[in-house]
Amino acid sequence: MGEVREGEAGTDIRMPGTDGLAATREITADPALAQTKVVVLTPFEIDDYVYQALRAGASGFLGKGVEPSALVDGVRAAVRGDTLLSPAATRGLIRRFLESLTPVATTAHPGVAELTARERELTALVAEGLSNAEIADRLFLSPLTVKTHVNRAMTKLGSRDRAQLVVAAYKYGLAEPLV
Repeated sequence: MGEVREGEAGTDIRMPGTDGLAATREITADPALAQTKVVVLTPFEIDDYVYQALRAGASGFLGKGVEPSALVDGVRAAVRGDTLLSPAATRGLIRRFLESLTPVATTAHPGVAELTARERELTALVAEGLSNAEIADRLFLSPLTVKTHVNRAMTKLGSRDRAQLVVAAYKYGLAEPLV
């Protein structure tokens, strides 16, 4: 995996030995590494890899052709608890949700019933791809208020980061598919 500092890790999908998906699952499943964020950096921006990486707990997914500044932004976003996906990964992920995920009953996850109306609203806006600042502007809230509600929704739904919150939003019918 290369040099890893405390709290961060990077993987590639097709590493020799343990592949990046398996390594990501191992890292995110280890209680001793609970605060570690994983960003997958790979030349293989295949929809299934993006989906598997996010399900495995990755906090970001970037193509190896990414500009160095975008890579740094992706790592910083992961450390903050946010997510940065490459444009290709984002398009593929949204398309996959639109094609294959059917919302389940909103009671399928116990945390869904605990969400406030505001947390539901902000979760749907996160699923649309809006940043905290964009949500704050749209709803005339402070960015800190948005961050608080988003973090509470993440906690209630068991999401490690915004990417997993988006997955939960579509999976539990909290967000409408984009057309």
